[in-house]
Amino acid sequence: MKRTGPTNPLLQDLIGELKKRSNEQSVNLWKRIASDLERPTRNRRAVNLSRINRHTKENEIIVVPGKVLGSGMLNHKLTISAYQFSEQAKDKIEKANAKIIPLLELSKDKPNGKKIRIIG
Repeated sequence: MKRTGPTNPLLQDLIGELKKRSNEQSVNLWKRIASDLERPTRNRRAVNLSRINRHTKENEIIVVPGKVLGSGMLNHKLTISAYQFSEQAKDKIEKANAKIIPLLELSKDKPNGKKIRIIG
């Protein structure tokens, strides 16, 4: 059986744009995130807030190439970018005064990919 990749047109556009940015800037970070998003939904990363809280420091910029789930608490300010967020995760992130940035916007703001960590 031939693997087709994601059928969601918004996700396909996002993957294409990230790959384009990776080639323009010669930054492998965006290509890595795009390849992670190309995986089937059941193989994509799902990360709880408790794990994000454990493995990050204040004011870091992190990317989750998948979904952020709301289990656990967030104790410090972060900038979090991901493909999807659960409603509970969004509420807890806002209460912790952390920022949520869409993946495309982050790739425009920081095209060189410096000081960005992938978690998942």
